[in-house]
Amino acid sequence: LPTQSSSPPSPPSERRKKRRPLKERPQASLIVFTSEREAGERAKRRDRQARQRQHRRDSEPIAGRQGKEGRFTKEKSKRSEMMAMSMSRMTSRCAGRVAPARRLAVNARAHARTQARTSVVMTLGIPKKLPSVTFHTRVRDDSIGGDNPFKWVDVTSEDYFKGKRVVLFSLPGAFTPTCSTYQLPNFEKNYDEFKKLGIDEIYCMSVNDSFVMNKWAQSQDLKHVKVIPDGNVEFSKAMGLNVQKDNHGFGQRSWRYAVIAKDMEIEQAFIEPGKCENGSLDSDPYGASSPENILKYLKGEDFDAGDPCKLR
Repeated sequence: LPTQSSSPPSPPSERRKKRRPLKERPQASLIVFTSEREAGERAKRRDRQARQRQHRRDSEPIAGRQGKEGRFTKEKSKRSEMMAMSMSRMTSRCAGRVAPARRLAVNARAHARTQARTSVVMTLGIPKKLPSVTFHTRVRDDSIGGDNPFKWVDVTSEDYFKGKRVVLFSLPGAFTPTCSTYQLPNFEKNYDEFKKLGIDEIYCMSVNDSFVMNKWAQSQDLKHVKVIPDGNVEFSKAMGLNVQKDNHGFGQRSWRYAVIAKDMEIEQAFIEPGKCENGSLDSDPYGASSPENILKYLKGEDFDAGDPCKLR
C-alpha cells in the first residue's frame, strides 16, 4: 500500500495562492525599464512623423492647397510663426547657460573677425566750412630755458585759417612712408609756387600728438609748411573723414585728403577715393591730394578731385 503523508493535501484554491520562490519571480524593474524605453522610442517616432508631416504641409505651394486643407492655410502659417518664435526663445535660453568664459571667448573671436574685415565707407559729404576746433600744441619758448623749452598753447581753427586762403592736407600718420617720402616734402618744395598762385599758408594735419608732429617737422627740416596735431580726432570727425585702422594698430586716423579754403570756407576738396575701415596696406591711395594735382587746379588745368562729395 502507498505510504500516506503526515499532512493532508491542500485544496486546489490554496495551491494557486502559493507564491513562487524569489529566484523564479520576474524582475519588475527590468520590465518597467523595458516598457519606458519602448514608450520613449514610440514618442520619438511620433514626434518625428509629426515634424515630417508639418514639413510636407509647409513646403506645399499655397495655391495648390484645396478643400479642407486650404481653409487652414492662415492658421498653419500662424502655427509655424509660433513654432519659430518658440525655437528662438529656447535657443536664447540655451545660449544663456553657456559658461561666461566660453561666451567671452566666442564674442572676442567674432569681434576680431569683424575688425579684420575691410568695409568701404561712403563719404556722404564734408562741411562747407572748416570745423571750429581747439588744438593742443607744444610751442618753443626760449625764455623757459633748460633742455625742453616748450610750453602748452591752445590754438583754434580760427587762429590757423581765419582771413587766409590756405591749403590744408590731412594724412594717416606722421613718419609713414607715403607721407614722409612724397606728400609732405613736395608741399614744402612747391611752397613758393603755391604762394604765387594766391595761397597764404600750407598746413599739414595728422591724428598725432604735438610731440610727434613737432619731431616729424624737425626731421623733415620744414621751413614753410606748418603742422597741426589732431590728437583727439576732433577735426577729422567733424569733417566726416575719420577711419578705423585697428588692423595696423593705429586706432582712429584721418583719411587722406586735402582742401583749399578761403576764410575757412571750403573752396575745393581733394579726397582720395576708396575710403574704408581697416583697409590693407594697399588701401591708402595717393594722387588727388598730391601737391602736383592741387597746383593743376590753381592753374586752371584739368585736375583730379578724387572721391566726389557734396558740401553739407
